[in-house]
Amino acid sequence: MTSRILDGDAMSWRTRRTGVKWGLYSPDVLPLWVAEMDAAPCPPVVEAVDAAMRRGDTGYPHGRDFVEAGTLYAARTWSWTIDPSRSFPVADVMIGLSELLRGVTSPGGPVVLSSPVYNAFFDFADMLGRRVVDAPLTAAGRLDPGALDQAFAAATTGGERAAYLLCNPQNPTGTVHTEAELSALAELAHRHGVIVIADEIHAPIVHQGTFTPYLTVPGGERGVSLISASKAWNLAGLKAALVTVGPDAPQELLLHEVHTHGSSHLGQIAAVAAWTSGHDWLAQVTREISDNAALLGRLLAQGAPQIGYAPPASTYLAWLDCRTLELGDDPAALLRERGRVAFSSGPTFGQTGNGFVRVNLATSPEILEEAVERMVGALA
Repeated sequence: MTSRILDGDAMSWRTRRTGVKWGLYSPDVLPLWVAEMDAAPCPPVVEAVDAAMRRGDTGYPHGRDFVEAGTLYAARTWSWTIDPSRSFPVADVMIGLSELLRGVTSPGGPVVLSSPVYNAFFDFADMLGRRVVDAPLTAAGRLDPGALDQAFAAATTGGERAAYLLCNPQNPTGTVHTEAELSALAELAHRHGVIVIADEIHAPIVHQGTFTPYLTVPGGERGVSLISASKAWNLAGLKAALVTVGPDAPQELLLHEVHTHGSSHLGQIAAVAAWTSGHDWLAQVTREISDNAALLGRLLAQGAPQIGYAPPASTYLAWLDCRTLELGDDPAALLRERGRVAFSSGPTFGQTGNGFVRVNLATSPEILEEAVERMVGALA
């Protein structure tokens, strides 16, 4: 591909998109919040979905091709051998995750998180009536074995069943967990009897380091992983994800057949096309995201050097430390009010997110430049 994938101005995207990213706020607010790309679609995906619509292939999904394509992609990309008999289509990662939590925790039971972490983890734990136990990341955004050990011990006091929700790679920090870090997590989880459920939705987009699937590390075979093409190929609205249960995981993690019904047939067709034929598109969009991450660093150094920022090692999300600006716990609220630019609010990612904002880098350089300009103007 030669033309830019992350392209276009705010007016063009606002007229082309009817979803939540461009529709939630008033037209004068520039949205760089929810994890959705302002991207030209992947041509093989467009062709596959268009062909399905033209032939009327819009019935219930079978799932076989979807599971096969996901397992082949994992093997080719990460040398990860997945057992298809222990893999299940679900509507999306969070729906699959919530059903897994129902199976391995009890109402009111503990779910351990490492904040700052994907804000929907907190929402789904609340929806399910589970209580959150925090094992915060280190100041460098790494998994903290001491905090995990303490949280796992607290969560399992009295014999309660507990689960740990792993974000791998990490949202919002962009941290790529190492094999050693994940192995240490697996050992601690086994020692305390905690089930690890790994959200690995951002795995295809890595800029620095190497993604390690949780189920491939020693001890990881007792956990479960969820992957999807939705983030990397911008397909969230098409609804399809893959749950893979480790060979030594508890039987209650093997989902019932009815859990597969929510996965969209068109979503599965799109994912198969992405996993099998979308490599060039993904490589280009990953380069463009890296370029935007570097651009953001230059813009902040020029206009707001007091904001702490390191380019993310993965994902298309930037985590900005605004605490020295003394804007309160939620700088995003002030920036939206004064600058008319929408970022994700740090406190929604846990208490360790107070004073931070999350910025979506998957947009055109022009929109990113305008967003920083508005932010700097609001601070002035």
